[in-house]
Amino acid sequence: MQLSGILLWPLLGAILNGTFALVGAKRKRPVPRLWVNIFGVGLPILALAWSVSAGLPFIFAEPEPLRENLFSWMTVGNFRVDGGLLLDQISVLMILIVTGVGSLIHLYSTGYMKDDPAYAKYFAYLNLFLTSMLILVLGDNLLMMFLGWEGVGLCSYLLIGFWFEDPAKAAAGKKAFVVNRIGDFGFLIGIFWVISLLMPHVGDQASPLNFEFMQQNAGLLAGSATLITAFFFIGAMGKSAQIPLYVWLPDAMAGPTPVSALIHAATMVTAGIYMIARLSFLFDLAPQTLQFVAVIGMVTAFFAATIALVQNDIKKVLAYSTVSQLGYMFLAMGIGSYSTGMFHLMTHAFFKACLFLGAGSVIHAMHHEQDIRHMGGLRRFMPVTAWTFVIATLAISGIPPFAGFFSKDEILWETFHRGHTILGVLGVLTALLTSFYMWRLTFLTFFGKCRASSEAQEHVHESPFSMTSVLILLATLSAVGGFLGVPHILGGHHYLRDWLGLGQHPAQDAHADRLEMMLMALSVGGALLSATTAYLFYLKKPQWPRRLAASFQGIYRLWLNKYYVDEVYDATVVQPVKRSSESFFYGLIDRLLIDGVLINGSGRFLAFMGSLVSRLQGGRVNAYAFYFLLALTGMIVWVVVR
Repeated sequence: MQLSGILLWPLLGAILNGTFALVGAKRKRPVPRLWVNIFGVGLPILALAWSVSAGLPFIFAEPEPLRENLFSWMTVGNFRVDGGLLLDQISVLMILIVTGVGSLIHLYSTGYMKDDPAYAKYFAYLNLFLTSMLILVLGDNLLMMFLGWEGVGLCSYLLIGFWFEDPAKAAAGKKAFVVNRIGDFGFLIGIFWVISLLMPHVGDQASPLNFEFMQQNAGLLAGSATLITAFFFIGAMGKSAQIPLYVWLPDAMAGPTPVSALIHAATMVTAGIYMIARLSFLFDLAPQTLQFVAVIGMVTAFFAATIALVQNDIKKVLAYSTVSQLGYMFLAMGIGSYSTGMFHLMTHAFFKACLFLGAGSVIHAMHHEQDIRHMGGLRRFMPVTAWTFVIATLAISGIPPFAGFFSKDEILWETFHRGHTILGVLGVLTALLTSFYMWRLTFLTFFGKCRASSEAQEHVHESPFSMTSVLILLATLSAVGGFLGVPHILGGHHYLRDWLGLGQHPAQDAHADRLEMMLMALSVGGALLSATTAYLFYLKKPQWPRRLAASFQGIYRLWLNKYYVDEVYDATVVQPVKRSSESFFYGLIDRLLIDGVLINGSGRFLAFMGSLVSRLQGGRVNAYAFYFLLALTGMIVWVVVR
C-alpha cells in the first residue's frame, strides 16, 4: 500500500478542478458541474478508501510504522531532508478523520454551492485544503509537517476570502493569513533550534528533523526543550486559535459554511493538537511548557464560552464554541493526557461538523440569514436539519451516551485526578456554559414561534438530499463515536487510548472511581440544568434574559463585544503599524528615498546630463572644430606633462 496514493487523489482533484476553473474563466462559460463533482468529490472519497485500506492493519494488529520516501528534498553538506511519509496509529486516526469528515463536507458542498459561479474554483481550493492537511499529518519530519502547515494556512486564506468581492470577507481572509504567520514564525524558530542542536550528531543517512531521529536523540534536546516546545506552541496558538492568536477564527465565518465546517472540525484547527501529540516525546521533557499549554487551553475555553453566551450570529456562536472546545483539547495535552486530547479531537470533528453543516442548512433555507433572533420554529420546515442539530447539541453538551460525554468527562477526570484542581473547576464551569449557549442556539433556531418574516417563511424548506444525508451520517457518528472510549467504571474499555498508546494515565483505584463517578454526575447534572435554564429563558420566559441583560449591562456588553479584543488589537497593534508604515516606510523610505532619490532622482540626473550633452550637438561646424581643437590641445598638454 503506497501512502502517496492518499495524497494523490485530492491533489489530482485540485489540479483538474483548477484547470476547469481557468478554462471556464477564459471561455466565460463554466464547466458542467457533473465533471467538477466527479473529480472534486469522487477523488476525496477515493482518498478515504485508500486511507481505510492503509489503516486496517493498524486497527486489527500492531504492525511496525509504515514509511515511504517520495523524494530527496534538500541536501546541504550533511544536512538532509527527504519528502517522506509516516503511517502509525496517530496518523491513521488523523487521516481517517480528515478524509472521512472531509469527504462528507465535499459531498455536502455540491448542494450548498450549486449556484455559485466559481463552483470549480471552490472545489479546487477544497481539494487542495484536504491535500495540505494530509501532508501535515503524514509527513515523517518537521519540514514536511511545516509544508502541510503552511498549505492549510494558504487554503484557509483562499477559502475564507472566497467571496472576495465583499471587502469584509476579503479582510477576514487577510486577517487569518496574517495572524497565522505570527504563529508560524514561532514554529520556524523551534525548527531552526532543533536543527542547531542535532546537526552535530547527524550521520550520513539521517535527517535532524526526522521524527524517529528526534525521538532517539531527545536527550540532546532536553536542555532546551522548554524553549523549543514553547516556540512550537506559539505556532499551535495561531493554527488552533488559542489566546492571544484566536482572533482570526471567528472571522473565518466569512467563507462558505462548508469551509467553516472543514476548518473547524476536520482540518486546520486540529493541526496544533496533532503537532503536540506527534512531538509528545519532546513535550514530556518540558513540564513548564505543558503547564503553560494547560493554562492557556483552559483560560481560552472559559473565555470563548462566555462570549458564545450572547452572540446572535448562528455561525459566530459555533465559532467561539470551537475555540472553547480546542481549549479543552489543549488542557488534555497540557496535563500529559495526549490520547484523551486526541479522543476529544475525534468526537469534536463529528459533532462540530454536524453543527456547522446544520447551520449551513439553515442559512441556505433562510436565504443567507444568520441572526438567530430572526429564526425560531424551523423544525416544522426542516425536521432532518433540526433533529440532527439536536443530536449534535446533545453530544457537545456532554449528555450520555452521546460522543462528547465520554471525551469531555475524561478530560475533566484526568485534570482533577492529576491534581490540577483549579483548571478542573474552570473546566466544569465551562461545560455548564457550553450546554447553556448550545441549547440557547438550538431553541432560538428550531423551537418556539417562528420570528422570520412571512415572506421568508414562505420560502423556508428542507435542504436537498446531498446535504441532509451528510447531516444524518454525522449525527450518527456524534451519537456513537464516544463508544471507542467508554470508561471501565461504566463497564467499558478505552479502546482508543490503548490503541494510541500516548502518555501515561493514572491507575484506577477506589478513590479514582469515586472521583470519576462524582464528576460524571456533576457534569451531566450541570449540563441538564443548563439546558433546562436555556429552555425557560428562551421558550417559556423570553423576558427573563432581556431583564438579566438590562440588570448586568456592563458584563453583557463586554461579552457581546467579545471583550473588545479586536478593538484593543486595532488600537495597540494595527493602527500603530499602519501609521508607522505610512509615515516611515511609505513617507520616508518609499516616497523620499526610493521614489525621490533612486527613481526620480536618477531620472532627473540623466535628464540633466542629457541636456548638457545635447548642447554639444548644436549642428554648427565651427563649434565642432573648436571642440576638436580643445580636445587635441588637452591631449598634447597631458602628454607633455606626463
